[in-house]
Amino acid sequence: MNDTIDLIISATTWIIPVLLAVTLHEAAHGFAAKLFGDDTAQRMGRLSLNPIRHIDPVGTVLIPGLLLVTAAPFLFGYAKPVPVAFHRLHPQRLGVIGVAIAGPATNVALAVASILLLVWLPSFSPAVNDWLSTMLNQSLWLNCILAVFNMLPIPPLDGGRVLTAISPMPVARVLARMEKTGMIILIGLVFLLPYVTTQLGIDLPVFQWLVLEPANALVRLLADIFA
Repeated sequence: MNDTIDLIISATTWIIPVLLAVTLHEAAHGFAAKLFGDDTAQRMGRLSLNPIRHIDPVGTVLIPGLLLVTAAPFLFGYAKPVPVAFHRLHPQRLGVIGVAIAGPATNVALAVASILLLVWLPSFSPAVNDWLSTMLNQSLWLNCILAVFNMLPIPPLDGGRVLTAISPMPVARVLARMEKTGMIILIGLVFLLPYVTTQLGIDLPVFQWLVLEPANALVRLLADIFA
């Protein structure tokens, strides 16, 4: 019984940061879209801080759950994308950039909040302080990983949409056509390629190079500024 309780308590130190990170990330896209003239997310009830409205069964539940069960060295997940009618944004290019960076910027803000709460952590009982400290540290790392990952310049990630918005029209059209295939390319590059090369005896830690190391640098930078 005690082991089960301990497992539940330990799981909440990940579950709470994941729900906050993906919910606020997606809600931020919707709020930014409304600011630039598109109320699609509002009309569909997605300008909400209710996690249930943003949960994706695979990205918010299955993938993080599998990573937890397999004791992976990092946790990753995503929410159901907020619908945005990009043609309604005004000015359009600036609107696309604003909507895209709103999500990762929110994750960075959550990372900063986690640092500040760690610095000013009130004195509770040792068990409560340990739980809060663990949750806030994991919130810091998770939000930095999500911010870096989502800013990779591959559509349909936020960084890919920023790249599309700032590119000349011929390049932007090519990038826009990658919206449907970009995630497959990303999964192949970040997860399948390292798996295949590992079977061949070649170490190719793409996720570490592209995400974990930049996220680690972001954690250090924010800690230097706000801690």
